[in-house]
Formats: sequence, C-alpha cells, structure tokens
Amino acid sequence: MKFLLRMLLSALAVVILSKVLPGVGVDSYVTAIIVALVLSLLNFLVKPLLIILTLPITLITLGIFLLFINAFIILLADYFIAGFSVQNIWWALLFSLLLSFLQSILFSLLKEDKKK
Repeated sequence: MKFLLRMLLSALAVVILSKVLPGVGVDSYVTAIIVALVLSLLNFLVKPLLIILTLPITLITLGIFLLFINAFIILLADYFIAGFSVQNIWWALLFSLLLSFLQSILFSLLKEDKKK
C-alpha cells in the first residue's frame, strides 16, 4: 500500500513540475504515473550500474557527477515513454533536482510517528 502511495505522490510531483518547468512536458496523468514507475525501475536497475561504471569520475568530482547520472536517467525515461518529454540535459538536471526535493517533502507526509 505504501508503494502505491509513493508512486502516486511521485506522479503528482511529475505533474507539478511539468506545469512549472517549460522544458518538461507530460501529456496526461496516466503518463505521469507511468513516468513515476519507469523512473523508479530505472533508479533500481540502471543507476547502480552507472554509479559503478563512473566511480572514478564521481570520486574526482566529489560526487557532483551523480547529478548528471540522475539527469541521464530522466533522459532515458524520456526516450522510453511517448507522452513524456524533456528538451535537453539541463532541463533534465533541473527536473531531477526539483523532483528529488518535491518527493522528499511529499514522502515526509507518509512517515508515521515512531513514538506510538
């Protein structure tokens, strides 16, 4: 149940950012849900492999290169999903940063009080 709520909140974040950022577009709410699912799948499967392959440059840049890996994941989702579009890597980078920030705010609403 929590996974479903997280996917719906991620889709909401994708819709909000597509309305705010002119370089990012989502055709429908269903497409936003698909984007959330594909991004979570790519982050689970592809991102660890990219991190391992680019470890030397990540260490040299003190982790800043991880931002470009996130942007590449966004562009990869753009390639696979027909109703989702990102103009270039700079919009993907900004989308990635804002999506992470917005998701952290939305996911904090799901956290239960541990004192009970």
